[in-house]
Amino acid sequence: MSEARDYTRDSETLDNCDVEQAYARWAPIYDLTFTAVFRPGRRALAEAASKFDGPILDVGVGTGLELPMFEPHTQVYGVDLSEHMLRRAAQRVERSGLRHVVGLYKMDATRMGFADGSFACAVAPYVLTVVPEPEAMLDELARVVRPGGEIILVNHISRKDDPFAILETWLDRHVAPRLGWRPQFPWSIIGDWVDQRADMQLVERRLLPPFGLFTMTRIKRMPLDMRAQPEETPAELEYA
Repeated sequence: MSEARDYTRDSETLDNCDVEQAYARWAPIYDLTFTAVFRPGRRALAEAASKFDGPILDVGVGTGLELPMFEPHTQVYGVDLSEHMLRRAAQRVERSGLRHVVGLYKMDATRMGFADGSFACAVAPYVLTVVPEPEAMLDELARVVRPGGEIILVNHISRKDDPFAILETWLDRHVAPRLGWRPQFPWSIIGDWVDQRADMQLVERRLLPPFGLFTMTRIKRMPLDMRAQPEETPAELEYA
């Protein structure tokens, strides 16, 4: 799709150095700034992931805002590119006694140090707009999730009929490196990636509060013996 091509072409405006520098600035005020608006998405993501039997990977764990939302029986591993954010996540784990958090690691989401199929589920809250190469991150999530497991994403998805579309485009072109993320993110980035992967199936696409600003997407990694089966129709764009 042209939207995906345009996004990829413009991705040079944001790189990992930009992200690390931006989140070093955001870290002291991140919780105060983003807790309320991001809470519904984090809660929906943690609830969906907690249903899986096996270890969970939290990519872009940040300051760990969603870590207390996972069920106590889970085993959660968190990774983030920002050391400043990870320090705050570690403080949260210790302060709140989150025994289900197994470890926190500094890693690039496109090149993680986990073996293939290590996790029953991988979650990525508000991360796709941060990484310079979102398809590479999706490939890496698919690699570390075992067959039958899921990738669960929460992200803002741009819509052409959105009154903020013009503002998103302007911000994307002029201030994305300082923000540390891309305000404009077309659905085609995810949709095209799923379509090109025979081992991936979209199972849910749901708008979340507040005001449908964010979308939760669940993508299943199909077991080998089920990849030829007809695809299920995903639940699309329903408000939580």
